[in-house]
Amino acid sequence: MKKLKTITSVVFAALLLAACDDTTNDLGTSLTQNLDNLSMTTDTFRVSSRSFVADSVYSRTTTGYLGKIRDPETKGYITGSFMAQFHVLENYQNLFPNIDSIASRNEFGEIIADSCEIRLFYTSFYGDSLAPMKVRVHEMSKPMLENTQYYSSFNPIDEGFTGNGYVCEKSYTLKDMSVSDETRNGTSYTSNILIPLNNQFTARDGKTYNNFGSYMMNAYYKSPETFGNNWRFLNEVQPGFFFEYAGGLGSMAYVIMSRLIVHFSYHAGDTILSSFVTLGGTEEVLQTTTIENDKLTLNKLAADPSCTYLKSPAGIFTEVTLPIDEIFKGHANDSINMATLTLPRVNNAEQNEYALSAPKQLLMIPKDSLYSFFEGNQLANNRTSYLSDSRLSTTNSYVFTNISNLVATMNKNRNKSADWNKVLLVPVTITTVSTTSSVSISKIEHDMSLTSTRLVGGEQSAYGDLKMSVIYSKFK
Repeated sequence: MKKLKTITSVVFAALLLAACDDTTNDLGTSLTQNLDNLSMTTDTFRVSSRSFVADSVYSRTTTGYLGKIRDPETKGYITGSFMAQFHVLENYQNLFPNIDSIASRNEFGEIIADSCEIRLFYTSFYGDSLAPMKVRVHEMSKPMLENTQYYSSFNPIDEGFTGNGYVCEKSYTLKDMSVSDETRNGTSYTSNILIPLNNQFTARDGKTYNNFGSYMMNAYYKSPETFGNNWRFLNEVQPGFFFEYAGGLGSMAYVIMSRLIVHFSYHAGDTILSSFVTLGGTEEVLQTTTIENDKLTLNKLAADPSCTYLKSPAGIFTEVTLPIDEIFKGHANDSINMATLTLPRVNNAEQNEYALSAPKQLLMIPKDSLYSFFEGNQLANNRTSYLSDSRLSTTNSYVFTNISNLVATMNKNRNKSADWNKVLLVPVTITTVSTTSSVSISKIEHDMSLTSTRLVGGEQSAYGDLKMSVIYSKFK
């Protein structure tokens, strides 16, 4: 390997700062002497990598994915279903008006809802907005548990969370043709899938209601306190719904908000008015996505030695073995000032208007930290976990600018596990919080959207070697 003597501006600046102490009397002299006695070198190392089939990922997300598509490049199928629970408001005492004012009643004088519906709001999607699709809605028989870690392979039906609860089906297209173009193009309109809940509903106590909304209203007037907090509401009134893909091919909706809406009429003096109550699916309650991938296709892609893959959701990560032994060979007494890993992207083999886009952000974490990182809601610490500097628009590469802390940690903990020198590159989405003076990351989650790309690397790379550059320094 070719070794070059160089001084970079980054290292130079770092050394200037390191040379300072509490006094400045001999600042110029000390800096000059330190630089005169400093030797810096760079080296480049070949890095090995392979594709790693994810199987399933931690899937507590704020976005639900619904539909089924076929990747135009790999021909693999991806199916998304999701579970959502609903959040009750703090001022539950005023959720519905006084019972005596309700005008919507049946022939026995019992209060009823005029209608009930769920709306799944989405701001983005993949595929054809006119593709005919179908969703099957299951009422949950029990709520999911806050202290349980749910992964993308979890299916509420298979795990007994739906039982004999309320079920209905709705065919839809993402572009709702029953809505006028004027309304759909208006600034106040958000695209949504409308699911009526107007079939008869039998509650747990055996009583039957004309629709789900009537059950909700009667549950409120019977025990308003059960709407007083999320735990009581989920356990005593409504545990949530599972929105299961039930048919069709060609679209995947990214659902950002769910709404359960009960419509009713009430008396206001001599006038009867129409109104509604809305309960929302929010971060305060649990939401998970169930992903089904074409496992045969994933395993076939992962076995390709000419490159490595990144695919989400819950698809393929890239595993990288860092050359720790080679990096420290002959450099036991040197300091590692910078270690940079650049991962060039291989462009898609075919052009297609529905080609999946490349992941926007990658997380590098030790392989044995994959589960604990996401289950613990951790953030990248720039010591053992790093976010990529995404330079896809300029260099078509993912860059990890300086992972020297990770290299040093791996060297210190060498051979403590079989994967001591291995990291995973995981597609992620980040949530940020902005103030007047800064922007900080508040959450890192698995990217559950549809993405796919190939990277230079693999056991028999067809696109050149994957390389890592290291800058050393030592005093003469």
